[in-house]
Amino acid sequence: MPTGEIHHQIMLDGTYFNGWCVLIAHTGCHVIDWQWCDREKLASWTALLARIPAPAYAIVDGNGPLPKALKNCWPDTKIQRCFFHIRNAAHRHLTRTPKLPANQQLLALYKALSTVSSLDEAAAWTASFLSWEATWQTFLNHRTYARKNTPRPAHANPNQKWWHTHIRTRRAHKLITGLLADNELFTWLDPDAPKPVAATTNPLEGGPNKAIKDFLRHHRGLTADHARRGVDWLLYQHTEHPATPGASSPKPTGTRPEQGHKPLPMSSSGQPPTTPLSATKTASESNKDGPADTTDTPNPYTHFEH
Repeated sequence: MPTGEIHHQIMLDGTYFNGWCVLIAHTGCHVIDWQWCDREKLASWTALLARIPAPAYAIVDGNGPLPKALKNCWPDTKIQRCFFHIRNAAHRHLTRTPKLPANQQLLALYKALSTVSSLDEAAAWTASFLSWEATWQTFLNHRTYARKNTPRPAHANPNQKWWHTHIRTRRAHKLITGLLADNELFTWLDPDAPKPVAATTNPLEGGPNKAIKDFLRHHRGLTADHARRGVDWLLYQHTEHPATPGASSPKPTGTRPEQGHKPLPMSSSGQPPTTPLSATKTASESNKDGPADTTDTPNPYTHFEH
């Protein structure tokens, strides 16, 4: 749980399961805090970040409303975008086996990011990207004009007279240019960092996030309330100094649904529903392309105290 300590780095991500989402703050070694919500929103991330002192560095996937929440709550924190999520974005835009030469070369640059290990190599990689950009600038600017019997892509408006032909290539290109402009691509190589900075959120993805998935897979059939309490306990056990069950059991401070969220339906016997909670996915795997809903103000459902 938050202690007021200012951490060197904090990894941020969320995990979804059956309509619920838990946002997690992790140091790379242990869980600091978490926040329940129905999905990632500006209010949800703000509620979590506001309880934690701003670290020197934050490692994030960069999706959804999290970047805006970071600017609002931790304006002086340096951001590192997770290389794993950057690579996933490249596959989403370019596919794993692109056919066009421009896309093949750009995907190769994305893959080469994992080989960068110094500022000199980062500068060389950036130069290679700028060279690719100059070579394919005309290709990036290709347009398709609306004519009779011309297929209209989903991203084009009904009255749009033209659109960019290679929209996926442009999106993959724009991702890198944005990261370079915001200095979020090679933050982990910061020479002024007193300690090493992570380039990915792998300790969080492979730690608490994976543990939550395994827990729900091994305990199929839990009600929503029981599953949330189980995840609360699991995350508590991943904090820095959890109490052992036999010595000092943590006490939940109570649960409270976030404002505007419907309570769990009850059966005729007065018991919670028995809908199994088994399908899980991380926040980075969910679709976050839509606008963030920031109308509600979430509250933590359960937190444990010694």
